[in-house]
Amino acid sequence: MKHIDTFYINGEWVAPAAGATVMDIVNPASEAVIGKLSLGTAEDADRAVAAARAAFPSWSQSSREERIALLERVMATYKARLGELGEAVRLEMGAPVSVCNTIQAPVGLAYLQSALDALRKFEFETSHGRHYVRYEPIGVAALVTPWNWPLALIAAKVGPAIAAGCTMVLKPSEISALDAHLFAQIMHDAGTPAGVFNMIYGDGKSVGARLSSHPEVDLISITGSTRAGIEVAISAAPTVKRVHQELGGKSPLLILDDADIATAVQGGVASIMMNSGQTCIAPTRMLVPRARYEEAVTVAAATASALTVGDPADPATKLGPIANRAQFGKVQQMIAAGIEEGARVIAGGPGRPEGLDKGFYTRPTVFADVDNDMAIAREEIFGPVLVMIPYDSEDDGVNIANDTDYGLAAYIASGNVDRARRVAARLRAGSVRINAAPMDFSLPFGGYKSSGNGRENGVHGLTEYLEVKSVLV
Repeated sequence: MKHIDTFYINGEWVAPAAGATVMDIVNPASEAVIGKLSLGTAEDADRAVAAARAAFPSWSQSSREERIALLERVMATYKARLGELGEAVRLEMGAPVSVCNTIQAPVGLAYLQSALDALRKFEFETSHGRHYVRYEPIGVAALVTPWNWPLALIAAKVGPAIAAGCTMVLKPSEISALDAHLFAQIMHDAGTPAGVFNMIYGDGKSVGARLSSHPEVDLISITGSTRAGIEVAISAAPTVKRVHQELGGKSPLLILDDADIATAVQGGVASIMMNSGQTCIAPTRMLVPRARYEEAVTVAAATASALTVGDPADPATKLGPIANRAQFGKVQQMIAAGIEEGARVIAGGPGRPEGLDKGFYTRPTVFADVDNDMAIAREEIFGPVLVMIPYDSEDDGVNIANDTDYGLAAYIASGNVDRARRVAARLRAGSVRINAAPMDFSLPFGGYKSSGNGRENGVHGLTEYLEVKSVLV
């Protein structure tokens, strides 16, 4: 059994301050306790911020070459431990081993590479005649990350913070403590200067609240629910620090009437079900032309029903469990709500899959005949649940796609790319992917409306950690 009872502060592993509580680390596939984790207090947050503040004057003056060298060492050390990182994610959140080894662990490298590429080409000083503009590190950054893509979202924040010359305090999700502990070891083994990177565990009410309100924290970057993002913004307001939020989503897949229906629907179902639906940009609302609707319903039902749910350690498994008991309960409640609202269950439904009586397993569920006003169409479920909505015209489809409090991502399927581009311009979302285009980590990522503000990835992600100074000569 793994016991994580130290934090990483000022280049050392240190015990929590008095008053730390201990929680169980639970394997969601078996519901067995596989470890213990000490949760810190506001005092631990203060110690970590003090270390970051003390290290900032030196690190902020580091050269581009020094930051490049550190990122390269971090990436090399990370790559050497990919197997351990993937296994940690499998144990703590139940992602299938195939997903852990091919996506969950390796994608952290892609985010670090994005920061490195941006650092190599970024102009930290630009001339304007006799005058010039400087881009300088903002200061101490507090980084709050979630459990669903834990390594990816740690790397998405740590990488640009290093590249900018910031020092930082990472508060990873307590649900994904195992991989975060390994990440801190990687940072140490890569020779990160003391105080540049610090990591503490704790819940949002104590450690998260202290970091967001701390007068010595200059920026707080959070990836999480919209509710958590609002709380952070309110807490941060009195100190007028920069707040960067990547929050929830209820993303549409708008299938146009010239699309290959079978390909679009199969791809949409696969996208939402991957990682058991626990992905903020998952296309959880599938909008289909009414004339092709029943055809799409048949394909979606067959695709979802064919997915293998089971032990994440089995290479044949496509869906593992929901990552924790609380989220499992929420998903089950939302499935029940959809049934009560009158939506038609065409695959899955409430309860665990047949033969699985232990673990937080959920049946891959598809609802048809959904109205966009239903709760299952409005709220982020964060589980393997897809809703299908018919529409009558292109304008109607665009209006339904935009009729949401969120604006993180949107998807379009079309046989005509020029038409898809025109539709993309009308969608109110921070990123739009046409015909299942793959991710490009050099492009900005972030949302409109309740999905947050600010951007991650590439040059846009780097600038989130920089202040702008004009110098007039």
